[in-house]
Amino acid sequence: MSFGRRTYGLAVALVLAATGITVPIAQATPSAQQARAGFTDDFDGPAGAGADGAKWQNETGDGVDNHERQWYTSGTANAALDGKGNLVITAKKENPGGYQCWYGACQYTSARLNTAGKFTMKYGHAEARMKLPRGQGMWPAFWMLGEDIGSAGWPNCGEIDVMENVGFEPGSVHGTLHGPGYSGDKGLTSTYSLPNGQAFADDFHTFAADWSPDAVKFSVDGKVYATKTKADAGGNRWVFDHPFYLILNLAVGGDWPGDPDANTRFPQQLVVDYVHVS
Repeated sequence: MSFGRRTYGLAVALVLAATGITVPIAQATPSAQQARAGFTDDFDGPAGAGADGAKWQNETGDGVDNHERQWYTSGTANAALDGKGNLVITAKKENPGGYQCWYGACQYTSARLNTAGKFTMKYGHAEARMKLPRGQGMWPAFWMLGEDIGSAGWPNCGEIDVMENVGFEPGSVHGTLHGPGYSGDKGLTSTYSLPNGQAFADDFHTFAADWSPDAVKFSVDGKVYATKTKADAGGNRWVFDHPFYLILNLAVGGDWPGDPDANTRFPQQLVVDYVHVS
């Protein structure tokens, strides 16, 4: 079950006091964002370059609300192209910047990117082809938040977790909806597991959500494994009726996955082949 990704508001340059996350938001009008019906990033470019700044931005800070252990950095130290058509988000056991997390000196660095202020979608198909990291304490995710989070707050803004994986379940991923009355560990969630002991760190897989006015369908490699509808909200307000922005991140530790242990090897990588919205 998903614990959600908590409250992240929007502004031109916003420091989130409750979470420790700083989100630099580019100027963009809602009408301009919504006019972009599709989104394509195949992460082509030279090795070591950052993600396309016209599409993505780095969030920085720690993840206090989920008791995560990493510091999300800016620049390309933890998120860069590999020159082979992939974006690589790398979690490292280090603290070169002397970062201070909610629990003291940070033990890990990683990256979190979003499209807030640059691209939003309202209904449609969102998918990412990715190879997940491996190990206890790893928490990669491809997800979406309602663009009105700054005014509505979480979970009233809505959250769609297209894919979450926790390291102690190497062969399983989760698709979840969060909204008022069905958030955190009460989110509307389902699980997909690979057969025969396979792990999502062994190869690339495609994770997708098909979002319509009354339902969200979750799939892995084209196989729909769950459909969540207004009826599943149990009479609570269905908040999936406005634009959402995209997020990619690799968290380390937290309430759900637990902390890394002696068997967790670093660095670990979330390798993203592409993100497509149609």
